[in-house]
Amino acid sequence: MQETIRKIKQLKEEKNALIIAHNYQAVEVQEIADYRGDSLQLAYMARDAENPIVVFCGVRFMAETAAILNRESRILLPVYDAGCPMADMITAEQLREFKAKHPNSVVVCYVNSSVEVKAESDICCTSSNAVKIISNIPKDQKILFVPDRNLGSWAARQTGREVITWDGYCPTHQWGFSTDDIKRIKKEYPDHTLLAHPECDKEILDEADIVISTGGMIDFAAKNDKAVFATENGLTDYLNHIYPEKSFVTLSPRAICQNMKKTHLTDVLHALETENYHITVDDETAVKAGRCIDRMFEMSK
Repeated sequence: MQETIRKIKQLKEEKNALIIAHNYQAVEVQEIADYRGDSLQLAYMARDAENPIVVFCGVRFMAETAAILNRESRILLPVYDAGCPMADMITAEQLREFKAKHPNSVVVCYVNSSVEVKAESDICCTSSNAVKIISNIPKDQKILFVPDRNLGSWAARQTGREVITWDGYCPTHQWGFSTDDIKRIKKEYPDHTLLAHPECDKEILDEADIVISTGGMIDFAAKNDKAVFATENGLTDYLNHIYPEKSFVTLSPRAICQNMKKTHLTDVLHALETENYHITVDDETAVKAGRCIDRMFEMSK
């Protein structure tokens, strides 16, 4: 591993490459990254990067978003088939049919969606800004939310807005936790704060002390010593790595995204060596999807 890390650092310097990693990546991958963060943070990083090469340690929709926002850099996804089951739960054609059933609606799409779906949407959002985005939509407009029913429904409850959601979900957050897990963890760790990601099912969110994005969880961890996290385990693993003196616990060991765990250090090295896999988005789609993402940036200020 040390030799692989040495080669990655050497190639990164030689090629002036930037490595960014999502919070759900394995600890060693997050450690080698120049920056790590949640979807919104990484979108900003990718947009502002001036490096000729950006290695995106995450899943395909994230690299596609980076390719939309940054047309100058070569965006590399270390593992070609690192996808997102939630993003695959709606296609552009299905979204067009959804819009046809609800004319004159504003379509808010979660960033966990394909570039084609973004191109058919009005505003993008992440888990950290979904509530703000929906709050800023005029009250006389109908709102469609795709593809995550859990995030869309939670944001609707927070804002008091009527939101029609697509029936998609993240399998890790939907099926990774149960109320039995909560009963057990509260008994074992009664003095710990339970933080849940809004992609979780409503029965989990109702039991949480705080519902918050992964970026918010990291901020919480920096200021607090005890917490239970209902999100993908890569986040808890990394927090335990950087704060070994604190008590951070995952709500369930089942909460593992297999796609996020496909990326290994050898894949990062291979990406730098070969400059594969290059993620591209055609100009027409990039312009349409870019408007959707730009509106998110504007409404998040």
